[in-house]
Amino acid sequence: MTTDKTNIILCGSVEKSSSAPEKNVGVVSVVYVSSDETKVKEKLASLKREHPDRFYMEYSVPLDTDLTSLDHYPSIEISKEDLEDN
Repeated sequence: MTTDKTNIILCGSVEKSSSAPEKNVGVVSVVYVSSDETKVKEKLASLKREHPDRFYMEYSVPLDTDLTSLDHYPSIEISKEDLEDN
């Protein structure tokens, strides 16, 4: 089965820096990719249950496209305040 888009799940989290453990860093990762939208929805629900302290986002992207040419493409904003120790 071919499709002209794929679905991805991004994960955003705040973690300790490996090079400077006293500092926090924002990490954005692509954690799941599939052309099957049902599988993506199931995986997203599972990830949210397993890791409620992380931010997950589902995004559908067209294949063979320079995503930076689109008005909006997959990204998660992490602010300076997110990185501060609480």
